[in-house]
Amino acid sequence: MTAPGHAEPSLLLGDHHVHSTFSDDARSTLAENIAAAQAAGLDRLRLTDHVRASTTWVPEFLAAVAAEPVPDGVTVLTGVEAKLLDASGSVDLPPGLVVGEGGVDAIVIGDHQFPGTDGPWSPESTRRRLAAGLSAGDALDLLVQGSIRAMERTPRAQLAHWFSILPKVGLSEAQLGADRLAAWADSAAATGTLVEVNEKWGCPGPEAIAALRRAGARVVASTDSHAAEEVGRYDRVATLLAAADGLDTRQEERP
Repeated sequence: MTAPGHAEPSLLLGDHHVHSTFSDDARSTLAENIAAAQAAGLDRLRLTDHVRASTTWVPEFLAAVAAEPVPDGVTVLTGVEAKLLDASGSVDLPPGLVVGEGGVDAIVIGDHQFPGTDGPWSPESTRRRLAAGLSAGDALDLLVQGSIRAMERTPRAQLAHWFSILPKVGLSEAQLGADRLAAWADSAAATGTLVEVNEKWGCPGPEAIAALRRAGARVVASTDSHAAEEVGRYDRVATLLAAADGLDTRQEERP
């Protein structure tokens, strides 16, 4: 846990979400990403690629990672990124996926669509529901409920770019409020879920990061890189962590 008011510099020495050519929207190889991590001075790298229920190449991915030479001083981890499906916490994973020894090190859950009561809602569909009378509060409750249940159901989970779905549907993190953030952060701590602060999407925000710190949840940094030149290159993450640090400091100073 990072102590309130004292940001952890070593956080930026890790990149916990980096895509390779195993993802159809990335252009760098595993070897190029590992070399980029060394060049950036990182000591931790999670190679992470997109999966869905129909994905069959995870054993090939793991074998390819294992075959790569790893520079001294760099720890290479693996992950698969899968989307949160619904408010019950279902995640779009291949059946029989091995997690832990002999399998991937983490399941990286993405909020690519909104977790509806009957399955994933696209941003457009969610906006229509909000326009038709779904209240912002009820929608946010669904998102937090789905988040918590996914953390409870998913072994070795890591939340990717969490709350990036909100601006896509016309909502914002500012509307979550302290109680929802506290429940979400407490669940991350209780389940041992990692929560990444994501460079590409610039989320979660300072209030959410501060809530995670107060709960004792583990925060990590990620670029969500799709090209090797992005690996370990932080700007937005550093700003978000510093802002959260300021919030923690002000809370400490209150009488």
